[in-house]
Amino acid sequence: MKRVLSIFFLVLNLTVWFVQSPVEAYVGLCCAHCGGNMPMNIPGGGIPETHEFRVKVGQNYMRMGPFRSGTTDVSTTSLLGVPTQDGKFVVAPSEMRMWMTMASVAYSFTDRFALMAMTGYRYNEMDMEFNALANAATGSNGFTMKSDGMSDFKVMGKYRLFADDDLAPTNQLSAIVGLSFPTGEVDSRFRNNPIPGVNDTLQPFRMQQGSGTYDPILGLTFQTAKDPYWFGLNAIYTGRWMDNEQGYHQGQEAKVDAYAMYQFHPKALLEIQLNFHHEGQYSNEPDAQRFEGAGHVGFNPAAPFTSPLFNPDFYGGTKLNITGGFQYQPFDLQIVELLVSTPIVQNLHGPQLSEDWRIMFNYYVEIPTKKSRRYVGTKAPKELGF
Repeated sequence: MKRVLSIFFLVLNLTVWFVQSPVEAYVGLCCAHCGGNMPMNIPGGGIPETHEFRVKVGQNYMRMGPFRSGTTDVSTTSLLGVPTQDGKFVVAPSEMRMWMTMASVAYSFTDRFALMAMTGYRYNEMDMEFNALANAATGSNGFTMKSDGMSDFKVMGKYRLFADDDLAPTNQLSAIVGLSFPTGEVDSRFRNNPIPGVNDTLQPFRMQQGSGTYDPILGLTFQTAKDPYWFGLNAIYTGRWMDNEQGYHQGQEAKVDAYAMYQFHPKALLEIQLNFHHEGQYSNEPDAQRFEGAGHVGFNPAAPFTSPLFNPDFYGGTKLNITGGFQYQPFDLQIVELLVSTPIVQNLHGPQLSEDWRIMFNYYVEIPTKKSRRYVGTKAPKELGF
């Protein structure tokens, strides 16, 4: 909490300092049609200039830990015991690290409509600790569980419902409709577990790469600007309405992101965000747990769980993050962004690993086509003499 307060007051002091500083008029780092400025980490932000592509790649790193139940932290050691005697667990994680590489492309067909597609690749590591019996049987205190693979593929259409100006709006409201395709794996298996017989059995929910279901996406996004300030509010709902091939579905998701940006230089700005995220509980255990006994003591589906990671009731919850960062325009039509985020509040259906912090780097490029108003690649007629 002290670190969160320190970050908050640092951002607050910087904001006050810049507000008191002399300002100039800026048009934004990206095209004025998309709003001039927008965060790169929020899906659906901005509509590209008409007949232009918008390409974005990003690299995220997130650390998770310690355990939390509700709003209270729980130590890993307190969860370890003998499941059949004290209701505790054979193994529990102490920390998780996630590397996420993301890519997206968008194209605007008209002044009002744009189509976006995005996907990614995830690599997960989770440090696991054994109870005394598993420690004696394996001669190890634990191991590091790993998984990797492509995440789900998403396609979203964004339609501008209102804008006070078609070419360079200062106020605009848009609707988002999309679909997430189940390209992420939900059958990832153990590869390096030192407990005999566990390898090649199903890993827990958190180590899977996708939802395994076709998920509808619905959203609204509002942007407004009063130069040199930009503000926005995005709301996205992801529905989990059907079961995947393992016989369960993830919880319903709702995200609301509010942001403010201050462009203190023609090529640079500061930003601050509040990111609300709610996820419901998972619907059931995977078939591999219910029928094959994966994640249960003795591979007996009626026996207790070996780890809290296998219990679908220990997923979901509500959290509010604060995110701060900056954007810089190294060249025309290109933007780099660096963001750091940490939770202010987390109320989790636990015990489960809480989020600690994450860092995000994004690179953004606008590519005009020959139909674009901003296209400059056409050669002058020879009759002009140059």
